[in-house]
Amino acid sequence: MDEEQVVKFVETYLKKKGFRQAELAFHDEVQHSSKNANSIDVHSDPDLSNLLLAISQSDDTPARYHEEYGKLRSWTHSSLDLYKPELLRVLYPVFVHCYMDLVAKGHIQEARNFFNIFREDHETVHSRDLQKLEGVLSPSHLEEMEFAHTLRQSKVNIKISQYSNELLMQFLRNTKSTMMLGIVNDHINFQVSPGQPSSILDDPDVVTLIGNNQDAAFQINKKEIHWGLLEDSLEDRLEKAGGFLSDSEKTEEAKEGEIDENKKRPAEGGKQGTSVKKTKKDKAASATAKVARPDANIVSAAPRVKAELPLPVIPTEVEQSILEDLRNRVQLSNSALPSVSFYTFINTHNSLNCSSISQDGSLVAGGFSDSSLKVWDMAKLGQQSGNSVLQGENDSTSEHVLGPNGVKRSYTLLQGHSGPVYSATFSPLGDFILSCSADTTVRLWSTKLNANLVCYKGHNYPVWDVQFSPLGHYFASASHDRTARIWSMDRIQPLRILAGHLSDVDCVQWHANCNYIATGSSDKTVRLWDVQSGECVRIFIGHRSMILSLAMSPDGRYMASGDEDGTIMMWDLSSGRCVSPLMGHNSCVWSLAFSCEGSLLASGSADCTVKLWDVTSSAKVTKADESKSGNTNRLRSLKTLPTKSTPVYSLRFSRRNLLFAAGVLSKSV
Repeated sequence: MDEEQVVKFVETYLKKKGFRQAELAFHDEVQHSSKNANSIDVHSDPDLSNLLLAISQSDDTPARYHEEYGKLRSWTHSSLDLYKPELLRVLYPVFVHCYMDLVAKGHIQEARNFFNIFREDHETVHSRDLQKLEGVLSPSHLEEMEFAHTLRQSKVNIKISQYSNELLMQFLRNTKSTMMLGIVNDHINFQVSPGQPSSILDDPDVVTLIGNNQDAAFQINKKEIHWGLLEDSLEDRLEKAGGFLSDSEKTEEAKEGEIDENKKRPAEGGKQGTSVKKTKKDKAASATAKVARPDANIVSAAPRVKAELPLPVIPTEVEQSILEDLRNRVQLSNSALPSVSFYTFINTHNSLNCSSISQDGSLVAGGFSDSSLKVWDMAKLGQQSGNSVLQGENDSTSEHVLGPNGVKRSYTLLQGHSGPVYSATFSPLGDFILSCSADTTVRLWSTKLNANLVCYKGHNYPVWDVQFSPLGHYFASASHDRTARIWSMDRIQPLRILAGHLSDVDCVQWHANCNYIATGSSDKTVRLWDVQSGECVRIFIGHRSMILSLAMSPDGRYMASGDEDGTIMMWDLSSGRCVSPLMGHNSCVWSLAFSCEGSLLASGSADCTVKLWDVTSSAKVTKADESKSGNTNRLRSLKTLPTKSTPVYSLRFSRRNLLFAAGVLSKSV
């Protein structure tokens, strides 16, 4: 290869790539070099000669994508078992971008052949993404389809050990796989860590999608948030008053005090009186220990914060009722599991979309595909039938409401939506219900009047979820339009619009202090939003499929999220890091609920089980403990409750720590 050929190859390459300024600069350099008689001797460097030949060849040929990816795939699968799990992580993003590059260059048929040949390797883990990717059939789709556009504009973040990274780069250079090397450089961000390679199951966020600016999520997670409980809340007042003892315990303590006082009088100032007083103090201390929160020894007490929203005032009689429930709350732990009341919907297969349970478990609501919302009063239903079976069709065990055929219904029928109802939620006091639908609206219903009060319009697409705030009056909705919105009952327009997710917002959950809202999305991330400013203050990355359920711990410190694959993750809100992935379900996690003192987490799944998790143990495990044990925080559930072929749609802990669950019988009876 002579000098003229080298110059011609380089100029052709720069012109083809559109590097106009580099082409002009190279041309000037060549002219300057020719004047100084400084020729380029490529014969002295055969590697340079071969590289220039490879670069000068046309890289538009689809065969090169197939050839180089096939080499990388074969080498990866034949690697040593120690490094194979880490190297396999690279294949999927490279496969995706090879396919999209072929589509972008107009090689549609070759792209389809490439996709069909190698898709089987990724079907198990990424089947949902492959179904979306299969619809990319023209260069215009890369811009119009949000999934493809997001992949093209974003980088994949992959954790890999230093030695595995060096092996990969050395292989790509030695085999002159310039296309694969370019894809890796443009679309993959390696987080190289020293030490031995780790299994792909050891870390939930080894492969994650990040935005154009890979530091954006880290910068957002550095923002300060006030995750504590509200000042002057009912729990706060009850704790200060020492009122977490039940009335029976207080009566017994008063009687013991009178007896001790009578015993102390004969021996006034004596040793006996001193010993009796000491015993009484010990009893009081033991009683206080019983009602103390289980996680008090693990973490510091939750700080008290002010509410950013003007919160509604609770009526005095309702406040007294809540205080009574709090005084009689059962303290749960890994050795004291809750009682469970399970409600089953029958004759509703493929028609029930959602269910919801009121705070005290007295009312159960179901949203159906025929755009109806049905509410059951469990007290009346129990008196008539003696069980907790909820009929989806008309039956004879009913109250005064008549069906279309003159047959009495066992439920209250609420009609108003013009599309399937996807979510329903009771207000904290149980006097209102919110429902959202495919008709893009949210409706407010009165359980006392059995009538629709308000129709809230603002979303442009189906609304997937709606949730009341912990104190009522405010609520949040999540929609297919990739936004969540904050509303108040007295206004028909949203107060805030929370935009930032890259795909559908599937679920929404309020923080305990009403200052923050969490949203889970099909883009596999969870975001925490400041209610007052509408800004995103946390991004939680780690799930590998769409997020379907969220739950906040009562002290506001932790958040749990469940996804389509059955994985549950516990997050620390202050740091934005995953505390513990909880593995056990093998299907979608539809519902999550924390017990009132935060020691247990209940999860309901499409695998027809309810699992109870010890949250305090998961919070105690540190990174050092993980590395020593090699278990990486995978905790077994305390108890699994099979539900006889009944997927669990909703869970609710009452204020007294009784667990309510509702599901639909898979087989019609």
